[in-house]
Amino acid sequence: MLVTLNTPREKFWGAVLSLDPAGVSLRGIALNSLQDFAQLVKSGEAATATVVFFPMHRVERIELDARSGDLPSLAEQFAAKTGVDAAEFLQRAEQE
Repeated sequence: MLVTLNTPREKFWGAVLSLDPAGVSLRGIALNSLQDFAQLVKSGEAATATVVFFPMHRVERIELDARSGDLPSLAEQFAAKTGVDAAEFLQRAEQE
């Protein structure tokens, strides 16, 4: 999922852990850090996704991370850069 926030404008990519009227909990990475994070994972560094909570008044949009025509999803880009399946990576972070 891709969560777009306002005030300040930010985007987070990851797995939604919970969604309720109070807000959304997400295990993931700030989108502007995804490339650097993927490099850490690829190099074998100890990198884990963070769990964050955003109150609903900050949530502007929640989108499914899906392929758009020839454009790969963020999860597909992450897997291509790291050799690690994004869903497995986020699930593994949950178990640690």
